[in-house]
Amino acid sequence: MGRSAAHVYTEPSQIQHLEALVSELPTNGHVNLELKDGSSCEGVVSERPNVQVFRDPDENEGINGVVRLERPAMPAWERFVWLDEIARVIHLDSTMGSEN
Repeated sequence: MGRSAAHVYTEPSQIQHLEALVSELPTNGHVNLELKDGSSCEGVVSERPNVQVFRDPDENEGINGVVRLERPAMPAWERFVWLDEIARVIHLDSTMGSEN
């Protein structure tokens, strides 16, 4: 994945929101992500995401991040979700708080 994103964020409150989402996505956490477009995606977080610097289509630099979901029962399945597309994280297991 390159360093391009459809949307990037520079306002402190927006960045704090993305960082709060990161804290809800622990490695190996089984989650259902409710997305802003009304769809949802269920899977296991492959690795806790990080907020990073990206450039938008106008070459503006800002912050966003991506979480990679997997499904252990379907080894070939994976999905990448931009943090700013997530409306809500629903935890389907008890991994929250077990990761340092």
